[in-house]
Amino acid sequence: MLSRRIRRCVVPIALSALLTLSACATDDPEDTEPTPTAEASPEATATSAGLEVTGQDYSFTGIPATIEAGTQVTFTNASAEEAHEIVAFNVPATESRPVAELFQLPEAELNAALGGPPVFVIIAAPEEDGMAVVGDGTLQEPGRYVFACFIPVGADPQEYMAAAQQSGDEAPVVEGGPPHFTEGMFAEATVE
Repeated sequence: MLSRRIRRCVVPIALSALLTLSACATDDPEDTEPTPTAEASPEATATSAGLEVTGQDYSFTGIPATIEAGTQVTFTNASAEEAHEIVAFNVPATESRPVAELFQLPEAELNAALGGPPVFVIIAAPEEDGMAVVGDGTLQEPGRYVFACFIPVGADPQEYMAAAQQSGDEAPVVEGGPPHFTEGMFAEATVE
């Protein structure tokens, strides 16, 4: 999951921007090695005209291998029950491990590997279009990007919102399983 440091930036913004956010995570201990579940768009490269990404339980569709710098991402949640988010990180050039390996790391190591705060965070309640709560969804800088959903599987949307309103700068603590990325809700792309 995102470190408390990164979530401190995201949660207050999300609360003011989207009052119907729900949460996502999984509690299946058998799933120890997630596989990215992004399906590429029909085109090989996204252009600066825009990129439409869809989140569902528990994958992304619409993320191609290569994206043109300056492309703005929009996000739609196709899930009927879970809230989803797309969080984008520009991974440092010194980090060469595969994305699936990165998401197996302990939290502190994962945060270090991702290289700092997210470039953008777009959140979406079930069956809703997303709302950018960090950044505007634009991928400006060339480099390797990782996309993931950090919301806990199965968390109740209303319970999550109530906890978020009471938690101040801290990440909300609600019942739910591990983050959606443990179910494979992550992807990567190169921005050129």
